Amino acid sequence: MDKLAWGSVLVIALACVWAAVAAASNGSYGEEIVASALQDKDWLISIRRTIHQHPELLFQQHNTSALIRRELRRLGIPHYSSPFAKTGIVAQIGTGAPPVVALRADMDALPLQELVEWEYKSKVDGVMHGCGHDAHTAMLLGAAKLLHQRKHHLKGTVRLLFQPAEEGGAGAAHMIKEGALGDAQAIFGMHNDYTIPTGTIASLAGPALAAVSFFEARLEGKGGHAAAPHTVVDPVVAASLTILSLQQLISREVDPLQSQVLSVTYVKAGSAFNIVPEYVEFGGTLRSLTTEGLYQLRMRVEEVIIGQAAVHRCKAYVSMKDDEPPPCPAVYNDPKLHEHVKRVGMLLLGPENVKEGKKLMAGEDFAFYQEAIPGVMFSIGHGNEKVGSIHSPHSPYFFLDEDSLPIGAAVYAAVAEVYLDEHQQSLVS
Repeated sequence: MDKLAWGSVLVIALACVWAAVAAASNGSYGEEIVASALQDKDWLISIRRTIHQHPELLFQQHNTSALIRRELRRLGIPHYSSPFAKTGIVAQIGTGAPPVVALRADMDALPLQELVEWEYKSKVDGVMHGCGHDAHTAMLLGAAKLLHQRKHHLKGTVRLLFQPAEEGGAGAAHMIKEGALGDAQAIFGMHNDYTIPTGTIASLAGPALAAVSFFEARLEGKGGHAAAPHTVVDPVVAASLTILSLQQLISREVDPLQSQVLSVTYVKAGSAFNIVPEYVEFGGTLRSLTTEGLYQLRMRVEEVIIGQAAVHRCKAYVSMKDDEPPPCPAVYNDPKLHEHVKRVGMLLLGPENVKEGKKLMAGEDFAFYQEAIPGVMFSIGHGNEKVGSIHSPHSPYFFLDEDSLPIGAAVYAAVAEVYLDEHQQSLVS
């Protein structure tokens, strides 16, 4: 199977992969949905490349949103609403009655200069789809087409959420506040993953991604001439020792089996060689695999900063940046829904192409949905050395293997359809 997965750059190899997928499905449903997705590959690539060339930040997906609405109308999907969270869209397919399941794709790009030279490189200076949200959007549109084609088979309702501002804007929280979930009982999200080959997916139960919060601090002393340090209150020394004390919170107060990360990512002070500045500013991120752990860490960070400042005769001002965006909770994958993703993945891709996921200390605002209803965030593989799909998200060299697009669309659609089938049966029984 390794040869099939890594050879997906070639059309013939991709055909072989999908032949294997169809054989592994052991049923006409799997064969039908993967074949339909494969037929849409050129369309999916075109959608993804258009979005990739015109990336938009945070809540600014005006062109992307227009493209999605245009494609939904072209596909004959009349039931969609916008805007949610300024540029988001929610489409609906199915009976309009319970059970109701949601699928989510994020749409926003990164403030990053693309350094990959190819025909469809970003046309916006300093902005790039360096996290693959263009692919997520194309996959969800692909799932919309597949589900609409199978609308008479759907035993319930699918809500498709096209969400802005995942990258630091807490777009999910805004979508929820404006009613995007509707009556959904469960939600599924997908993220591309270069560490597993094209043709595979990965999922895990329980804690999957970290709760994340930002902090800023300002230590104020008394500036003066560097030749007379006894006449000043030095905020540089105070900030230096404060930052070192913060690092001890992880090594001395956190259970080593409970993952937490504290990173001071910037320090701003004076600019003259011979002047002790009046103040120092610094800030960074806090991360924990539990939301409870994050809030405990936030409390201790504030205590340490204020306490260390006092020791060095400085005044401290600390902000936990709670307003915009709010702290991101931890992604916790519902165990039953995780098993559902695995079963559907095996149905479509074969057992050998369904991997166990790995915990990461990155954050994902998908967690806001999971605070409202059960959900799973799983991974879609696009690792392919032959096409250069080997770089991590948020790299200027990030490049996505587009052979993953029909796979993602098929898995998205099947996860929703099978969920409705199983839960309609439970309603009847």
